[in-house]
Amino acid sequence: MKTSTRLRPVSAAVVLATAGGFLAASPASAATPCKTNHFTRTFYPNTTFSGTPKKTDCDNVMHQDWGTGAPASGLPTNNFGVRYSLVRDFGNGGPFTFTTAARDGVRVYLDGVRKINIWKNVSTTQKKTVNVTIPSGKHTLRIDYVNWTGAANVSFAYAPRTSAAVDKTKPRTPVGITATYNTTTTKSTVRWSSNVDMDLAGYRVYRRLKGTAAYTKVAQTTGTSYVDTPLATGQVFYYEARAYDKAGNESTGTADLPVVTADKTAPARVVPTVT
Repeated sequence: MKTSTRLRPVSAAVVLATAGGFLAASPASAATPCKTNHFTRTFYPNTTFSGTPKKTDCDNVMHQDWGTGAPASGLPTNNFGVRYSLVRDFGNGGPFTFTTAARDGVRVYLDGVRKINIWKNVSTTQKKTVNVTIPSGKHTLRIDYVNWTGAANVSFAYAPRTSAAVDKTKPRTPVGITATYNTTTTKSTVRWSSNVDMDLAGYRVYRRLKGTAAYTKVAQTTGTSYVDTPLATGQVFYYEARAYDKAGNESTGTADLPVVTADKTAPARVVPTVT
C-alpha cells in the first residue's frame, strides 16, 4: 500500500505565511496545537466526516497527492475524507483569490459560507478559482475533501489580490509604536509591531515639528524600526508610522509620539559693561 506523498509547492500563491519564503510542513499530534496560520488536518475513514478521526495533524501548505494509496495509517484507499481548518487574522482584509484543485470532491468555506463546490466522483483533477472579499479581523477557513474511488489529490491556496485597480483597502494601522531620544547620539529611535496584512509591502515613518501641521516622510522600510537624526536642537518633534501595501494603499497614522531633542546651542556670551 502506498504511503502519503506531498507535492512540492508550484508557486508563491500557495505560501500561507504573510511574507516571504516557503515553510516546511509540520506534522503534529492531535494534542499539539498547530502553529499560527497552519491548518489543522483531520482524517476520516468515511466521506461524511462522521465519527472519531483516525488521525489529526498540522499542515502549512495544502498540496497533497496520495495517488491510489491511503492518506494515513488506518484509512481505506477509497471512500475517505480529510478536513482542513484554520483561524487567522487577515488584518484589514480586502480582495482575495481562492484556488483549488481536487480529485475527487472539494468544498471551501469562509466563516461557514461555501465559496467553492466541486463535489463529484471524477476521473481527472478538477480546478476552480474564485475571487472573494474578506472583511477585517479573524476569520475561519475550512476545506472538506473526499475521495470516493481511484487516485486522490487536493490543493488549496489563498492569496491577496494586489492590483491597484482592484485593491482599495488600506492596511491596518501599525500598533505598539514607541519613540525614544538619545541625548548622547542625538538620534531618535522609532519602533512598532509587525503588521498582519498579507499584502503588506512595508512601513513609512513621518515626522513633524511641534506647532506645525506638515509631516515629512523620513523613512520607508520593510523593518519595524527606524533611527532618525533630527537636525534642529532644543525642539519637540512628533513621529508616527504608517503601513502601506503592494497596491499602494497607506494606512492611517499611529498616534503622534513626541521626543525632545537636546539643546546644543551655547548661551549667548555676556560682554561686561565698561564704565
